[in-house]
Amino acid sequence: MKRNSPLLFLIVVLVAVGAGIVFTQVKATKTMEQDSTLQKKVLWQKATELPFTGIFDNFFEEGTYHCAGCGAALFTSSTKYNSGCGWPAFYDAVNSGAVEEDVDHSHGMVRREVHCRKCKGHLGHVFEDGPPPTGLRYCINSVSLDFKPKKKEQK
Repeated sequence: MKRNSPLLFLIVVLVAVGAGIVFTQVKATKTMEQDSTLQKKVLWQKATELPFTGIFDNFFEEGTYHCAGCGAALFTSSTKYNSGCGWPAFYDAVNSGAVEEDVDHSHGMVRREVHCRKCKGHLGHVFEDGPPPTGLRYCINSVSLDFKPKKKEQK
């Protein structure tokens, strides 16, 4: 079996799924089924992508980021910034009712988990070390998001 074969990748993914290991997103070789599996794990079982692997980490097009679970608008590109944390980072939600927070005691620490208000899908975590004006850093899993580009003006 070749080192980079799809079968080897699938075996590694299946072993990771069975062991409940944190998931990663492979940009160039992922299939819709693999993405769907990762997305379900993140949204509904509170898994996470490994840092620097998500498709929106270094993505800075103009538009709106929506919940991959239900389509609700969550964040805009105007509040997105490069925090260096390895996940897409935003300093504010699209509006005050878009996301909700819960206390997360997993992994031996206390954090603030962020989820979609509409469908309760897990998005990531929020920290109080972000830029002005909010001082917040929403670290969000790429697979929890769908992006809708800003419509270009007709001339």
